[in-house]
Amino acid sequence: MYSSLESTYRAYKDRGFRILAFPANDFMRQEPESNDKIKAFCTSKFDVTFDLFAKVKVKGGDKCDLYAYLTDKKADHGFGGAVKWNFQKYLVDRTGKVIAKFGPRTAADDPKLIKAIEEALGEG
Repeated sequence: MYSSLESTYRAYKDRGFRILAFPANDFMRQEPESNDKIKAFCTSKFDVTFDLFAKVKVKGGDKCDLYAYLTDKKADHGFGGAVKWNFQKYLVDRTGKVIAKFGPRTAADDPKLIKAIEEALGEG
């Protein structure tokens, strides 16, 4: 998944596209390492250059504010609901509005996601 995220980022970054990645250890302990080790792994193994933040909680009572908003079914964006697994993706436009949500199995280079990115960038 990191490879397709990185290739999509590189394809669109010069047009203002950004990837903000938030590792989470909420799913069968898939991210147990420290923030530094996660970053080193992503950088050395996948040459990740997009923004990789510190680990956050994406579910439960102590989820971070960002995911509390993204998962809120009453939020104004209409894409609420639980994070199903790592690599769930949210597409946010230039004004900060959530405009789409893609499941964990949707690769970052999936044609539907690419089309949504291009439309958000004003190219589709």
